Amino acid sequence: MMNDDRTGPGPDPGPGPVSRADEAGGIARPPDGAVTKPVAGQGPVRIVVVEDHALVREGTAELLERDPGLTVVGQASSAEEALKLIGGQRPDVALVDVELPGMNGIALARAVANQVAETRVLILSAYDDYAYVIGALEAGVAGYLLKTSSARELCDAVRTAAGGALVLDEAISRRLTHHWRTGPGSASPALTARETEVLRLLARGLPNKQIASQLGLGLRTVESHVSSVLGKLGLASRTEAALYAVSHHLTLPERESRPG
Repeated sequence: MMNDDRTGPGPDPGPGPVSRADEAGGIARPPDGAVTKPVAGQGPVRIVVVEDHALVREGTAELLERDPGLTVVGQASSAEEALKLIGGQRPDVALVDVELPGMNGIALARAVANQVAETRVLILSAYDDYAYVIGALEAGVAGYLLKTSSARELCDAVRTAAGGALVLDEAISRRLTHHWRTGPGSASPALTARETEVLRLLARGLPNKQIASQLGLGLRTVESHVSSVLGKLGLASRTEAALYAVSHHLTLPERESRPG
């Protein structure tokens, strides 16, 4: 059901953390103690499914509804329809196919980030190309999942995204790690403890000003650390730095677990 045999070019190509992979494979998941559902309300994670193929959309919704911690509050077959639905329902997570008629899933993610910031977009894609993942994260998605994922992996990913962590398909994580290990600067230069702290906060999508505030540093000092991190790791952008942190398991839970 989750497989998609569509081929051809994909669409034209910021975030909380994930720290380790599920031993059963598939999804990179937060460590023990990380929040896996929204703290507010403590109810089921509310989801909108956005997919243009009715059979896939309805099957995915049915699959999610089997999990008692998840509930599907709406379905949409296009980005335009999805924006109206998400604006009205304000779900915790929008599970979005990357290929949609008209506005694609990445463009939809940008619009949701601007208009309904509390809804976290989880991309569901048949494509695992580096450019697509980068494009999606730059659009502000909460994660990127492949359509080869199992039912358990999908449900885990939705809960993880709702809890504030960045979800990255484990197959993509492995490819990214290989990309950095075999590319230029693959000697894995050591970062200082402060640079590692800065990298972790970059992976949470924080701007330099917030990083400076959290670490008690001056803005120019943070800018220097960011430049040093990118230079040492051979990365071109903050988004690449976030992906690097996730794929190398350098990130920490964005929120601490809370009782109840």
